[in-house]
Amino acid sequence: MRKWLFLSAALSLSTFGSLALGSDVRTYQQHPQALAFVDKMVVDHSFDRQALLALFAQAEHKQSIIDAMNRPAEKVKPWKDYRQIFIQEKRIDLGAAFWRKHSDTLDAVEKNYGVDAAIIVAIIGVETYYGRNTGSYRVIDALTTLAFDYPKRSPFFTKELENFLLLSREQAQDPLALKGSYAGAMGYGQFMPSSYRAYAVDYDGDNIVDIWNNPEDAIASVANYFVRHGWQTGQPVAARATAVSGYDNQKFNELEQPTVTLKQHKSAGLAVIGKYPPQLKAMPMKLEGERGDEYWLGFDNFYTITRYNHSHRYAMAVFQLSELIGKRVGRD
Repeated sequence: MRKWLFLSAALSLSTFGSLALGSDVRTYQQHPQALAFVDKMVVDHSFDRQALLALFAQAEHKQSIIDAMNRPAEKVKPWKDYRQIFIQEKRIDLGAAFWRKHSDTLDAVEKNYGVDAAIIVAIIGVETYYGRNTGSYRVIDALTTLAFDYPKRSPFFTKELENFLLLSREQAQDPLALKGSYAGAMGYGQFMPSSYRAYAVDYDGDNIVDIWNNPEDAIASVANYFVRHGWQTGQPVAARATAVSGYDNQKFNELEQPTVTLKQHKSAGLAVIGKYPPQLKAMPMKLEGERGDEYWLGFDNFYTITRYNHSHRYAMAVFQLSELIGKRVGRD
């Protein structure tokens, strides 16, 4: 019965909570889409109807979330500016400190999962500054607002809300207490609820998959995500390249599984710097650096990083941060 405790708590608080919220706060206990969602959760997953209604009486509409989602996309920063956001001495230092503090876990996870510890640390560093900034919104508010009051992405966030309630029940967590980003991403590694249920792991064996407060679970969960998305143990991530004069490629920066070999790239005018097997496949990239255009070749592991966040700039920031943190802790 432990998994039902949060629903009982929500029910007991519903009347008092509704009064305390005030008339200017919109909740969801009578929202038509929320009521239809409750029906689905009762039929499909055997949730208690009154407990869910009580929960949605506590879920608040957040206009700031809608505003953030509707905000016109900011101009894409060139690589030289984007890089400065994440490649900073403080982030490198804190990454090295995080590594040293959790070295036993990182060493074991690297051995068991085959994912480079430096990449795991860099992901957590880029996502949440090593757990320092995991988000201030209640996840229930974020997902309910986006599921029922953001039509253009309602199907996606309704599914995430379903997964969130399921994981809350499975992990005996209070859904009114859990916090995350304005989009509902959670924990050290900013997993959406569906990713949490699919990839998060109970590494320390305490029967709770806790990526909010338990760095051991969070570290292993990031590694598991990478394994499940094709990480290749011991293989390179990316390498600098040189291009012949006038070289151009319509496939620059496209996030596709690499299909062209280094040998083929070289024949076309883009040569990798360093010694790599010519049969390795890589995606070509062109980045606007401090000293002009930079050419890179991203291997299969680079593509895997883009499955975490679909951006070649993001993946490059993670890769370069991982290299610098690795050096800081004495990893060649």
